[in-house]
Amino acid sequence: MRNITLVFFCIWLSFFIFNCGKSNESKNDVIANYWPTEGWLTSTPEQQGMDSRQLVNAFNFIQKNKLHIHSMLIIRNGYAVVEAYFYPYTHSTVHNIASVTKSITSVLVGIALDKGYIKDVKKPFMDYFRDRSVANLDVNKENVTIENLLTMSTGFCRDSHEGEVQLGRMSASEDWVQFILDLPMVTEPGQDFAYFSGGCQLISAIITQTTGMNELDFAREHLFQPLGIHDVIWPTDPQGNNTGWGDLFMHPLDMAKIGYLLLNEGRWEDKQVLSSEWVKQSTHQHAAIPNGQGYGYLWWVSGELSGLYEARGRGGQSIAIWPEKDLIVVFTGGGFESREVGSFIVNAIQSDQPLQENIEVYRRLKNKIEAAAKQPIPKPVSPLPSTARKISGKTFIFEPNAIGLRSFSLSFEDEAEALFKQDINGRVIEARIGLDGVYRISNSSRFGLPAALKGFWATENEFVLVFYEAANNFLYRTVVHFENDTASCRIVEKSGLVDLTLKAKIKQ
Repeated sequence: MRNITLVFFCIWLSFFIFNCGKSNESKNDVIANYWPTEGWLTSTPEQQGMDSRQLVNAFNFIQKNKLHIHSMLIIRNGYAVVEAYFYPYTHSTVHNIASVTKSITSVLVGIALDKGYIKDVKKPFMDYFRDRSVANLDVNKENVTIENLLTMSTGFCRDSHEGEVQLGRMSASEDWVQFILDLPMVTEPGQDFAYFSGGCQLISAIITQTTGMNELDFAREHLFQPLGIHDVIWPTDPQGNNTGWGDLFMHPLDMAKIGYLLLNEGRWEDKQVLSSEWVKQSTHQHAAIPNGQGYGYLWWVSGELSGLYEARGRGGQSIAIWPEKDLIVVFTGGGFESREVGSFIVNAIQSDQPLQENIEVYRRLKNKIEAAAKQPIPKPVSPLPSTARKISGKTFIFEPNAIGLRSFSLSFEDEAEALFKQDINGRVIEARIGLDGVYRISNSSRFGLPAALKGFWATENEFVLVFYEAANNFLYRTVVHFENDTASCRIVEKSGLVDLTLKAKIKQ
């Protein structure tokens, strides 16, 4: 019996040692045995050479500074060492990744090249639009290449501010592609970097024309499906071209898959989804930027950390890839700079080998992750001011304005909750507002995604409304001052899209 017991003990010990070794496999071993197509494997930070104390400090910094982060993922050596979601955003919904979309458009250009749909990025982009009548056609416009579109050096605008102005005008036009084609040239192509989202809409149209599929359908077949990405939303222009410059919606864990594809030089499982040459070319600096950064083919290239490149979007959206450290970091947010937290993550990287486990510190990290997702405890509510009763249920009509707000009303039914109604460009939103410091969640955001609302009376005549479209990447803070039958509304969007004051009067 003792011999049998000893045999079983030896077998168990061998199994234990083998599996302990597996938890600390090298990157190449991980790739050989597992891909995150159906989901990510998890690990403690220490098993992947990272210090949990620095990551706890990151959460402390986020909490202390009240940063509007929605999610933070840290992938090292193929393992998820941090997966955190911050209330009111949850893991169950997709997120607007803003201009991170541009980097995915770059990936799709590479796939289109690999498959022969696009022949050469140095080819003039006008060759794809010869069937259109184009205004302001000159030698400079004829010389703009697809590469110029990819490197933001088109010559369509002098600086990034002008580029954003043109984006707004494009979005208000009936034919977005035609609007961009008709723009006059202001500099020679390839001369200067000027951030210009409209160029990516031309790329989207080129993908549609050459493949016979819009970007979303092309991505589903050749990129999303191989990586196990299924739940996406991608708006289109009036002609059906997807918005190649922004507004793609994805789950943060799927954003990390895009990073993992690039980290592994375009390979996924047993397939080369994207050529390694395109990965190298697109993430290499092609344009220098005055602030010390670089720009590749719709990817930002770090000027501080060697080899790091990043997809970035308004409001803090990011996929950062650092091959040297086998690291992928994903952020989504509602108006913050990912670099504010990035330094803690960099400092957490201590070794390429496992560190000694620190159970107490790791427990604190897990508690921080759990606390970030929790709904706060309701606060005591002060009695409603007399103004609340006077304006309750009354409809206020706005003067004509740039954002299309037509009317709003507030109904104060009890001290802890109110009802909010708003008409914006004919789309009526109705949702409840938490007056106790806790968001009330409704599916009243764009595409039926969640919106979170809370508010409070700052003074007898001033109400503050926070409208948080976390999945849509919008955080609006509106201060409404009531006087007699009028309302003055100061509306500020956290990431900088909106900052204006509107006047409204009670509907007679």
